Amino acid sequence: MKAGIIRSYFVCLLISILAGCTSGSGSGDNPSNQQDNVLRLFNWNNYISQKTVERFEQMCQCRVTQDYYSDNEELLAKLAAGATGYDLLVPTGDAMDTLIRQGALRELDKSKIPNLKNIDPGYLKTKFDPDNRYSVPYANTITLLGFNREKITGLGLPTDSWAIIFEPEYLKKIKGRVTVLDSQRELLAAALKYLGYSAHDTDEAHWQQAKTLIIRAKPYWAAFNNTSYIRELAVGNLWVAHGYSNDMFQAAQDAKKTRRQFSIDFVIPKEGAVLSLDSMVLHRSGHRPDLAHRFINFMLEGENSAELTNLTGSGNPNLDARPHIHPEIIANPAIFPDAAQFSRLEMLEDINHTQRRLLSRIWTEIKLR
Repeated sequence: MKAGIIRSYFVCLLISILAGCTSGSGSGDNPSNQQDNVLRLFNWNNYISQKTVERFEQMCQCRVTQDYYSDNEELLAKLAAGATGYDLLVPTGDAMDTLIRQGALRELDKSKIPNLKNIDPGYLKTKFDPDNRYSVPYANTITLLGFNREKITGLGLPTDSWAIIFEPEYLKKIKGRVTVLDSQRELLAAALKYLGYSAHDTDEAHWQQAKTLIIRAKPYWAAFNNTSYIRELAVGNLWVAHGYSNDMFQAAQDAKKTRRQFSIDFVIPKEGAVLSLDSMVLHRSGHRPDLAHRFINFMLEGENSAELTNLTGSGNPNLDARPHIHPEIIANPAIFPDAAQFSRLEMLEDINHTQRRLLSRIWTEIKLR
C-alpha cells in the first residue's frame, strides 16, 4: 500500500511537470477553470513574425490566437463594445492612459519577467505608466512621410517637410497620388507639428487652425487610408503617404522584391513627428495571465525581439536585440533616429472627454467637407 502511495505521488508529480504552461500560475489564475491552453493576443496587424509565434507555441505547448486592429481608436472601441477574453494587448501610449484609467488592465508580476532588464531605460518610466506597473515596451514606430523617390525628386518637391501633404503649391503636382492616415489624432498631430505646435497640443484655436489646413489640402488627397497605402506605394499608384515607419519599410521591401523601376524612401519631417511606443499589457478579462507573462518574457529575449524588427522594420527598445538586427535597419535614421532627430519626436497623450468630443466634431467636419 505504501509503495502504491509513493507511485501515485510520482505520477502526480510527473503530470504536473509535463503540464508546464497548462497549469495556471499567474495572478488571478484558477487552474480548475482553464478550458484550453490558448494565449489570446489582440495586436496590430503584421506585428509579430509567424516563426516567433510558432517557436513560442512549441516551447510552451500552447496555441496563440490573434485578432487585429488598425489604430488605437479601433482597439478602444472594440473593448468598449464588449470584446473580452484577450490575455495580451499591444496598445500605444495614449491608449494606455485610457486603459489604466478604466481599470482594464492587470498589474504585472515582474518576478515572472526577468528579461525586463533588456529594455533600454530610456523607454521605461513613461508618463503613462511611470512605474511600469502595467506595461512592458514591445516596439516603437514613427509617423512620418513615405514617398516614391524617383517621382518626387523628379518633380523637385521637398521630402523633408509636412508641407508636401499640406501645401497646395506642392500638392497640385501630385494630386490623387497622396494618402493620409484615417486617424483623428495622427493627422491632427501632423498638422499641428507643421504649424509649429506640439503634437499633443489641446488648444481649441490651434485645433481649428489644423482643421483649416487639413480641409484646404483634402481635395488633393486620394484617400484617408490606414492599410492599403503599403501596397499602393509599392506598386507605384501612390507617390506620397503619411503613415507609419514600419509600413513604409514594408512598402520599400515589397518594391525592391518585385524589382520595380523605383524605390520607396521614408523620412522624419524636419518639423518633428509622433513617436509611438507600443507596449505589452495584460487585460483583466484574459484567462491566462500565466501564459501572458511567459510570452512577454519570451519576446524580451534578444533574438525574438530582433526578429520583429527584421520582419517589420519597427524600432526596438530592447538593447539585447541590437546585435541581431540587420545592419541596414540599424543604420536607417527613420527607424533608429539619432539624438537630434529623437529630440523632435513626441508621444501622443490621452485627452479628456470634452476634448474627445471636440475632436470628434472637428473630424466629422473634415470628413464632410
